[in-house]
Amino acid sequence: MPFGRVALVHDWVVDLGGAERVLGALREVFPDARLHTLFHSPASLRRLGFDPATVAASFLQRVPGVTRHYRRLLPLYPAAIERFNLSAYDVIISSSHAVAKGVRRRPGQVHLCYCHTPVRYAWEMRDEYLQLQGLDHGPARVATVALLNRLQRWDARTAARVDRFVANSTAVAGRIRRSYGRPASVVHPPVDVERFRTAKSSREYFLFVSRLVPYKRADLAVMACTRLGLPLRVVGEGPAEAGVRALAGPTVEFLGWQDDAAVAELMSGARALIFPAHEDFGIVPVEAQAAGIPVVAFGAGGVRDSVVPADGDNWDAATGVFFREQTQDALATALRWFLEREDRFRPRAIRANAERFSRPHFVSGLLAELRAAMAPPA
Repeated sequence: MPFGRVALVHDWVVDLGGAERVLGALREVFPDARLHTLFHSPASLRRLGFDPATVAASFLQRVPGVTRHYRRLLPLYPAAIERFNLSAYDVIISSSHAVAKGVRRRPGQVHLCYCHTPVRYAWEMRDEYLQLQGLDHGPARVATVALLNRLQRWDARTAARVDRFVANSTAVAGRIRRSYGRPASVVHPPVDVERFRTAKSSREYFLFVSRLVPYKRADLAVMACTRLGLPLRVVGEGPAEAGVRALAGPTVEFLGWQDDAAVAELMSGARALIFPAHEDFGIVPVEAQAAGIPVVAFGAGGVRDSVVPADGDNWDAATGVFFREQTQDALATALRWFLEREDRFRPRAIRANAERFSRPHFVSGLLAELRAAMAPPA
């Protein structure tokens, strides 16, 4: 089925996380599509394969220091996204974790939204946002809460501009249903599983890989491994780093930012990945499984789609261990359980599970959803 002229819309391109990897895959599927985004780092665009000259940015791109201070510009996001004129396109594909799905459209256009989550600050990450911006007390908090309430109403209203929602996980599909009253199919994000090789026979340390921001809960991994005397290597950097370092004992090593090749090598030598965050999907646990290593994860959110928890009898399929509370005690208990059964996990089974999330699976699933969105009503 021909798709006509396609416009891609993404919130912003600054750091290259899971949402941006989806955007990079969309560029490969639709190489002639023009990207529309609130603001961007030209270097990050190039890493995704975009020529910055072919990308349309909003008026926010002209704000000095926008890629460093963009969270403070949240009140302007709805107006900025609505100013894009996409009337020349036949199809809009938005990759949205904030406001991208709120673009205006003309009658006859098809809008498919690949939703990483309904806008976090409006629905369920308010405390984190307020704390990060230093707005968690006094009159500033009152004013910001009023702003977030207004943003939530806008976000719910603009869901009507989307013809078909596609969620990145079962958890997000449920969130879309609760927030927007809309159904969503699930197409998991693409993971470059071929970049990883099965774990080395000698595995020495536990691994944590993520940006060091509060909700990633690096503190839990550091405290639990310090308490148990387990070697832990921490990959990542961010505003929470100083606080997390202060919690670390002598068995914890901070490696800072590492490139993709270095992360793949570190995963091949790890005993397990520790993943204490509540993520919408979480690409890092799938990457760890592609390297054949188990995942010790907080059992909520996207990992419920990607990790098969061990139950003591399913070693032919098990790929990890879940803990049910985001506490140091719960993680420490899960790590002890893992240590007693570590040799029962099967790297080949773990790798096979990761292959369900390869890029071809993502592409075929997304194109099927787009064809369904474009099909005439029955």
